Amino acid sequence: MDWFRKTKDGLVSQERKEIPDGLWTKCQGCGEVIYSRTLEESNWVCPSCNYHFRINSRMLIELLLDEGKLEEFDTTLTSRDPLNFRDSKKYTDRIVASQASTGLKDAVICGLGAVEAIPVSISIMDFTFMGGSMGSVVGEKVSRSIERASDREIPLVIVSCSGGARMQEGILSLMQMAKTSALLAVLARKRLPFISVLINPTTAGVMASYASLGDVIIAEPKALLGFAGPRVIQQTIGQELPEGFQSSEFFLEHGFLDIISERKDLRRTLSLCLQYTYRPRKPA
Repeated sequence: MDWFRKTKDGLVSQERKEIPDGLWTKCQGCGEVIYSRTLEESNWVCPSCNYHFRINSRMLIELLLDEGKLEEFDTTLTSRDPLNFRDSKKYTDRIVASQASTGLKDAVICGLGAVEAIPVSISIMDFTFMGGSMGSVVGEKVSRSIERASDREIPLVIVSCSGGARMQEGILSLMQMAKTSALLAVLARKRLPFISVLINPTTAGVMASYASLGDVIIAEPKALLGFAGPRVIQQTIGQELPEGFQSSEFFLEHGFLDIISERKDLRRTLSLCLQYTYRPRKPA
């Protein structure tokens, strides 16, 4: 845009027009500046380098479920502050701020839907709510989602995107690891499939519990996966870590992951896994 225009009397300044916020987005993979509408049309995947931007739970519902429809459950559950926790601000204030900015009650949405006509009980975590951290409410909602799958004898799908257990709830958040894992063992005994989908990032207490217990585990390309951060691991073991450590590709190569699926193929990949692993129960 020209800031000056030439007239017979010389140069005069022109009013500078502001570009609306959100019109362009810089790719964190290759650095290219991309028209945001183009990213929306490609499900927020960079057309140049295939970098998968993080998307929220509502976008994932649209992406994965038939007609983008979810019958949501447990919509009123919200976190308390059992430890009266405070760091730079009160935990209760953080919850209220996250609820206001995201429109969510907590870091997971749970309900019933269908993937290419296959009924599923599904939980979808949302990183925009306190980093997708797992507190008592997330653990309870995921547990109820597992129980719905068991009661209805349908597959379970959990889409994880989380920084791990929520530190503001201390041991109460860590208890959710055992609680959800025990219920998944019940589901396994009933021979009902659990498909775990990992979105960048899936780490710490979530990765160390239900996210890694799927009968089939799917991840998007180049997702950050693992328990502790690479710097902590490197300092603990005193060794240089291999290139690509804690990426989806590294996990697949070492047998911790079954499938890497690009976002455009994710719904179809999930559908195929459900078709191979689920047979509807015949009425007694």
